[in-house]
Amino acid sequence: MVTGASSGIGAATAQRLAREGYHVVLAARRLGRLEQVAARIANSGGSAQVSRLDVTDRSQVDEFAAALPACDVLIANAGGALGADQVADASAADWLTMYQSNVLGTLHTVQALLPKLIASGEGTLIIMGSTAGFVAYEGGGGYVAAKHGTHSIAATLRLELCGQPVRVIEIAPGMVKTDEFALTRYRGDAAKAAAVYAGVAEPLTAEDVADAVVWAVTRPAHVNVDLMVLRPRAQAAQHKVDRRP
Repeated sequence: MVTGASSGIGAATAQRLAREGYHVVLAARRLGRLEQVAARIANSGGSAQVSRLDVTDRSQVDEFAAALPACDVLIANAGGALGADQVADASAADWLTMYQSNVLGTLHTVQALLPKLIASGEGTLIIMGSTAGFVAYEGGGGYVAAKHGTHSIAATLRLELCGQPVRVIEIAPGMVKTDEFALTRYRGDAAKAAAVYAGVAEPLTAEDVADAVVWAVTRPAHVNVDLMVLRPRAQAAQHKVDRRP
């Protein structure tokens, strides 16, 4: 199962997993976009099904999980950033939205599907984190707080599930250029979204992150990749990026 599978990293990961032979369950709020991803998978000879799902709605998540006969791999990818205001001026509503999608959405999905991951005998849980989960940056307070929460879920689960047949893996990308992440953050302002990547020769792509996810998933079952941090070569840290005219 891949949450947030309608675009970006989620869609790319679903397509890569399908190429590895997995039957992929695509979940997100936008059914039409999910169907487009599923069609691409089918056209490539893969197997996929779609389910409209809002991970912030616990009743929806529980209903979905009850109908799913089994789950071997869960990619908890749904989330995102909203706004880039300083803490002094930030919108509490934006912070709440980010907390609900990144933290509570992950919590709901993990809680609902964990019994099936355990029952599989070799379950794999991938939690999509971010370098924002480790290092703060100006204008990122709400997203940084949310991704620190996501990181906490992964780290705590790994301790609590020790002895259970489930791997807990956190993938933490840095600068990734996708069609929607920055555009959503800046509420559709294409100029501000483009400025995030201005002068950066090769930011990461959704496919780069998907490649890392699939590599971690396809390691032998006894190998747990606790945490993988990915950045483009041009980004040494949150505040250190090589930008050229």
